[in-house]
Amino acid sequence: MSALTSEVKNAKSPVARWLRATFPHHHDVQADYREAAGPARVLPSPTVALGTQGAAIDWWLRFLIDPAPSVRLAVAGLRSGRASCERAGLELLHDLGAVDDDSNHAWPIRPARSRDLSDEWWARMSYALALLVELYRAARVDGSRLMQLGPDSRAADLLALANAEEVADLIAMRDLAVEQLLPRLPSGSVATGSTFEGSADLNADADLIVGGVLVDFKASQGRARTDGSRASGLTRADIDQLLGYVLLDYFDAFALHSVAIYAVCYGHYAAWPLDDLCAELAGRPIDLAAMRQEFAQVVRVELPDYRTASIVDRIRRRVAAR
Repeated sequence: MSALTSEVKNAKSPVARWLRATFPHHHDVQADYREAAGPARVLPSPTVALGTQGAAIDWWLRFLIDPAPSVRLAVAGLRSGRASCERAGLELLHDLGAVDDDSNHAWPIRPARSRDLSDEWWARMSYALALLVELYRAARVDGSRLMQLGPDSRAADLLALANAEEVADLIAMRDLAVEQLLPRLPSGSVATGSTFEGSADLNADADLIVGGVLVDFKASQGRARTDGSRASGLTRADIDQLLGYVLLDYFDAFALHSVAIYAVCYGHYAAWPLDDLCAELAGRPIDLAAMRQEFAQVVRVELPDYRTASIVDRIRRRVAAR
């Protein structure tokens, strides 16, 4: 099954084409976001693996906000058999209270039970979970640091895979989130890593839903400026990803009323009431329930047809090239 994040980046995908045709007026939203974001406040060093680092701070933010986050994707990655660090991973997950002694069951963890552990431990643990999830999500993992571990490795070896610069940057981003994100979140029920009714049609899980607000964490460094600083940006794909989450909630199970982005390197939290954002992007008021049904038709009918045609076309080109 394809993923929302990949489909919105592919301009030829029926998902991206429908979103951009239905919500074409994005430039003002992007300009307002860039102006409000300001300069980056945490810039990772060149030794940082940016993709893994972004996933790691996502985990740490979940532990700050969600009293019982699930680590099911990390468990799934470990059980994939793509790396020989099962002993180390199970030991770490067991220490977190995420798996039982036989590793046959996985449960949400309780971060409050480990609040007395050091910031360095939290940073390294978040990084380790990010690596384990890559075993589940990434197309290739042969370059993963997990390949440095063997069957006899322990949890301490897994925790040691994050380098000192990555640990320092994660702590800095955590501190910034405590200052800039947590006070802006509404009260209400909390869910992290949530899937939607439409996730069965198009793989998608949201970083955070709290009090009816869907929040997407973005760890991008942004665009380099001539003075050496960096500027945050909101791409068309970023906007489409937010819209996609909302539309995949076919029957409004999460009662979403707003969407938001938190740029972790900038400490910038931008939130939009859903009706206002959709109306601005569409250039007119919209019926969200009707839009959800249209979108369901796109991902259930048009997207599979497109992907089948793409596969057939690739096969024909390979045959013709022989």
